[in-house]
Amino acid sequence: MKEIEQLIAISRMYGCDSRYVIAGGGNTSYKNDETLWVKASGSALATITENGFAVLDRKKLNVISEKTYSNDTAIREEEVKNDLAVACLTKDRRPSVETSMHNAMKAGFVVHLHPTVVNGLMCGQNAATETARLFGDEAVYIPYTDPGYTLFKEVENKIVAYRKAYGKEPSVLLLQNHGIFVGADSIEEVEAIYTRVIRTIEQAASVSLETESVDIPDCAQEIIPAIRMMLGKQGLKTLKIRNNRRIAGFASSEKEFAKVSVPFSPDVIVYCKSKYIYIDAGIENPDALLAEAGKAIEGYVRENGYTPKVMLIKGIGLVAVGDNAAGCDTILDVYEDMMKIAEIAQSFGGEHPMTRAQIDFIDNWEVENYRRKVSAGAASGRVENKTIIVTGAAQGFGEGIARCLIKEGANIVVADLNETVGVATAESLNSEAKSNRAIFIKTNVSDAESLRRLIHETVCHFGGLDVFISNAGVLRAGGLEEMTPETFEFVTKINYNAYFYCTQAASRVMKLQNKYAPGNYGDIIQINSKSGLRGSKANFAYAGGKFGGIGLTQSFALELAPFGIKVNAICPGNFYEGPLWSNPENGLFLQYLQAGKVPGAKTIEDVRRFYMNQVPMRKGTSPEDVTKAALYLIEQTCETGQAIPVTGGQVMLN
Repeated sequence: MKEIEQLIAISRMYGCDSRYVIAGGGNTSYKNDETLWVKASGSALATITENGFAVLDRKKLNVISEKTYSNDTAIREEEVKNDLAVACLTKDRRPSVETSMHNAMKAGFVVHLHPTVVNGLMCGQNAATETARLFGDEAVYIPYTDPGYTLFKEVENKIVAYRKAYGKEPSVLLLQNHGIFVGADSIEEVEAIYTRVIRTIEQAASVSLETESVDIPDCAQEIIPAIRMMLGKQGLKTLKIRNNRRIAGFASSEKEFAKVSVPFSPDVIVYCKSKYIYIDAGIENPDALLAEAGKAIEGYVRENGYTPKVMLIKGIGLVAVGDNAAGCDTILDVYEDMMKIAEIAQSFGGEHPMTRAQIDFIDNWEVENYRRKVSAGAASGRVENKTIIVTGAAQGFGEGIARCLIKEGANIVVADLNETVGVATAESLNSEAKSNRAIFIKTNVSDAESLRRLIHETVCHFGGLDVFISNAGVLRAGGLEEMTPETFEFVTKINYNAYFYCTQAASRVMKLQNKYAPGNYGDIIQINSKSGLRGSKANFAYAGGKFGGIGLTQSFALELAPFGIKVNAICPGNFYEGPLWSNPENGLFLQYLQAGKVPGAKTIEDVRRFYMNQVPMRKGTSPEDVTKAALYLIEQTCETGQAIPVTGGQVMLN
């Protein structure tokens, strides 16, 4: 059906544009005389397909307009919901609560959005008079009304009055503290109306929504992981920081924060709750700031029964507190959008937040609780919501381990020098993620400054660090006569020295987390090698570094145990399918053939067969095998200083 294809096209166009839609909000519809197609609850406009629309019988839907319902709010909304269900032809799709408003407008296409610019006007103190001044009889202004049946009847009455007054159908409905409905009989006309409305408000407001980013200070590493632990008593949280000139301005004082301290619209309540924490102790003294944060969080939870979603910290920025990483992104987008709306509203009499009664209605409304539940996502993995750095994760063993862990719910930091491959790997991991996320951070594990940036960016994106997997390594085969001092030092620096650098950097955050949550455990895991358990002919540089790594593991374990940090090593056998072994240009099969490490071998296949015959299980060690060992180490609380062989029986402990 051509019209449905057009409906999908305009839905996606606006749904992909954050100026119009944030967090999957808004809804669209098409109708003919008999049937109405409207976005189903839980569908996102940006990716919607035909299956994302609920289909309703308009004859049955019209009953809602004619019927008399209970005066009791809860009973009435339940009765309306049941009548919506009766009218719905697609029983597996819950129609939008705003379906009846779509039905009330006679236009074929109706597009309801929450554009930042429009809400800047609708959340202004002078919204009614400014709407009349800017749009005259082109738009119908709807004063704030509680969502649901009450809002529908208010909209319906306003439309009827408009028809009587002007003898035509309204094409624009502007809802105070809510958004805009545009109706027309073609998607081209809908788009033209939106363009005209946006341009008119922009010219009246003269406010730029562009902003300049602001660096997040290094002291965030000393503050945010501790706050994450304070907030984690009801379950491990993900935190994410955003800072720019706009955010810094609203975080600069109590007076500026007051402008965004109360929600402007129902969507803000759904995703950010209705109360927010502001901390202005100053970042010069992290201990004092954390003391203030602790009191604020404790008081907030005591008063509300749940943890905050939004914290604004002077000198650091906007901190989202999410049940998962996807939730953090939504919180940041929605709350910063409220800041933009507050700026625009200054041109229309100043900001006009919702009242406490209006906020309480949304907090208790069944439909919004349903939306909140849908947006939260479901936990399912063995490392759900843990933040895990995997070094050398752009490809090979590290990439395989990261891929296994993201399927188990972890937030993954791909730390690698290879930026091109690393970025692609992070994108690929995100395609398999649910509510968790993967990011790439360019990292040189042998450079202390690079590792400092790695930890800083990890804290800024996820709020802390739970597991550090030191996987990055190099191998240069060669006997005593072939090995140069430069090659030996290079291999040792990456395989041995860098493990120390990584542990030093990672343990600082983990110690801080344990200080504020003594029952919390951190994990540092070195991906060692079977060559760390026994010598390796013509491979002494690699084996020596790995042997040393086990010594470091045991020593680090003793030092860090009092801080709840477990330090262990996993010693895999050979991952024959990975690039380390199979790269046709410099893989180990080729290196070992050229070095004469396998007596009598004339081809790469000879070398492969020689090594496979040494494994009792007759299989190479895969990333999945290693990940199972890593998950064991993370989940248990009584193993530290261990070197666990995962070799198919090739190396067995005495």
